[in-house]
Amino acid sequence: MTEIAGMGGRRVLFVMAAELEYGPALRARIAPLITGIGPVEAAVRLTAMLAAERPDLVVSLGSAGSRRLKQGEVYQVSHVAWRDIDGSPLGFPRGQVPFLDLPVLVELPLRLPGLPAASLSTGANVVSGGAYAAIAEDMVDMETYAHLRACQHFGVPMIGLRGISDGADELGHIGDWSDALPVIDARLAEVVDELEAALREGLLD
Repeated sequence: MTEIAGMGGRRVLFVMAAELEYGPALRARIAPLITGIGPVEAAVRLTAMLAAERPDLVVSLGSAGSRRLKQGEVYQVSHVAWRDIDGSPLGFPRGQVPFLDLPVLVELPLRLPGLPAASLSTGANVVSGGAYAAIAEDMVDMETYAHLRACQHFGVPMIGLRGISDGADELGHIGDWSDALPVIDARLAEVVDELEAALREGLLD
């Protein structure tokens, strides 16, 4: 059952895509909203939640792929792009939503002190192997941009936290992603503890 956590006097909603990413270390700390895989499911479920209850902060967390970043490490999202959107036949830059006053790369200004930051590309496809060559951002996932747009609609600040589960090698089966999730779970749990301490000390104001 989803619970909005009290941390440092703030009401914090944690959001994840898949039950598989929600391992024992995180289960001991948080009760996240599980939205499902992909940007459509992510937007629908989080929008419904925020329409019913408004937290002070949303934390989108889970796994991501990267060919550049260290596997098993957690990074906070500095900027996020939506790689699926392409209005270029109408003269809009690829990655920019037509008639929406947002840049191709949208910044997430809240930062957890001491945690490395990286840019992220959200899209509806699993990226593997040579497909990384077409992506400018440091890491890839399927939900963060959708989570951010829902938060922006309701005026709720958001932090993105992603553990690198794959990308060094080409994916061949689901185990190439899921085998790394216990490591990601443990590291994300440590970062959740760091986030709670930062909120308590007023370091995210």
